Amino acid sequence: MTDKKQRRQPRPVPVGREELGLWRVGLRRYDLGDPYHLAISLSWPAFTLTMIALWLALNLIFALLYTLDPGSVANARPGSFTDAFFFSIETLATVGYGVMAPASLYGHIVDSIELLTGMAFTAIVTGILFVRFARPTPKFMFADNMVVSTHNCAPTLMIRVANGRLSVMHSATARLYVLRGEYTQEGKYFRRIHELRVTQSHLPIFIMPWTVMHPLDDSSPLAGLNAETLKTMDVRLVFTLAATDQTLGATVQDMMDYLPARIKFGVHYADSVHISEDGHTTADLSLLSTTEPD
Repeated sequence: MTDKKQRRQPRPVPVGREELGLWRVGLRRYDLGDPYHLAISLSWPAFTLTMIALWLALNLIFALLYTLDPGSVANARPGSFTDAFFFSIETLATVGYGVMAPASLYGHIVDSIELLTGMAFTAIVTGILFVRFARPTPKFMFADNMVVSTHNCAPTLMIRVANGRLSVMHSATARLYVLRGEYTQEGKYFRRIHELRVTQSHLPIFIMPWTVMHPLDDSSPLAGLNAETLKTMDVRLVFTLAATDQTLGATVQDMMDYLPARIKFGVHYADSVHISEDGHTTADLSLLSTTEPD
């Protein structure tokens, strides 16, 4: 009995962004009871293949129904599944070529059902396509690693982010959190989320790369953080960013997480912004993750 229970335990599935590496047990990866959310959350290749599969399945089902009555479709070869399949395609798309048509009461009934199904399928797919295209998507560029460097004579945790679009963004808001393991006074271990204070959490105009900083002072939950103490800590840093895209007229948001292995000490970000002699400012985003020794 124990072995059966172990085999029936649900598999863990990722929650939220897979980059977070967070998993829950007891959730279904694909919730068929919420098809709208499933259709929106699928990647474009998966969505395209799913729609093609549903379209083929519908046509195959109705083609099979037509072949059950060999005389239900006029001008179709008796028992020809190919003719029934192509007639189903024309009917589901509400296209009438006039070559094949329903020829019996059974054929008219199946054809009417398929017409309604085809109109509903087209309307649903059109609506989902509109939502997928109209949904604002972020294009933020995050540095590969966080760095801990000296800023204003104090150790400071830094992360650099850039606007990956040519359009101007404004009202950018950054927030930084740490998920760390702690012990209660009763000796119980649990993981707690702390919001880390950043020196500038709001940027009116987001065009050039932005370095968000958190001073590692005595008030910080990460006070005293260094390369040695980091190895013994159960921490995960989560960085969220939201900004208004002027072109889309909508707020876009994204997040990135950093494990201890992606926090570098004794280095700083290389300068990625240059001002030419004629006063033009240029940002080289290929240097976004480049670091230099302090």
